[in-house]
Parts: sequence; C-alpha cells; structure tokens
Amino acid sequence: MEARLDIVVRSTEIDVNGHVNNAKYLEYLEWGREEWYETVGLPYEAFSELGVHTVTVNININYRKECRQGDKLSILTQPQSVGRTSFVLKQEIYNDAGELCADAAVTSVTMDIQSRKSREVPDALRKLF
Repeated sequence: MEARLDIVVRSTEIDVNGHVNNAKYLEYLEWGREEWYETVGLPYEAFSELGVHTVTVNININYRKECRQGDKLSILTQPQSVGRTSFVLKQEIYNDAGELCADAAVTSVTMDIQSRKSREVPDALRKLF
C-alpha cells in the first residue's frame, strides 16, 4: 500500500542558494513515513502495543531536482522489502508538475522497547510487504 502526503515548501526550509536545504528533504521523508504508518494502521501507539519501536538505520537519497519556496510537493511512501529485523521503505518526492525531485530507500530496524535490541519484524508490519 502506498501513502501520499502533500505539502507546500515554506520560507524556513530554504537555504542560501534559494532552494530547499538538503537536510529538509530528510524531514519531508520522515513526515511521509509517519503518514504511511498511519495509513496502514500502525501509528506509534500500535508499535508500542507490539513492544517495538522502529529506528532508521540508513537513508540512501538521490536529489534529482531543486525545490523552491511555494512549491507543492507530494511525498509517496511504499514498502520495498523486509528482512528478519529490518525493512526498507521506498520514498519519492514529486513537484506539482509531476517531476521527480528526490527518491530514497530508507532502512529501519524494529527494536524491542525493553531490551533496546533489534527484534523480528512483527507480523502486523511484515504482512504489508
């Protein structure tokens, strides 16, 4: 299942070059992942009930096209692959002209809340892949 989050670039997200600062893209991706978790019925509280948290361990991002203040962006998030204790979400950011501005593969690990060590991906999450 894919989730979509629409945003508008704000003035506080622009750097000295007049476009979105590279670090802001990571924040946009985080917002997109939160939207995906909500959409698939796994908000923060659901993970807590399962006794796990998700921890981002790797982000591989490609910056394709600059974004500027006022641009309307769509962040698309979908499952890509799942392992024993980790999973990868594919994310893409498009402008309102349909141009790909950035894409990323984000790897997360499920961590046991008590032991703070990696733990198998719960079935409730695994079935989405």
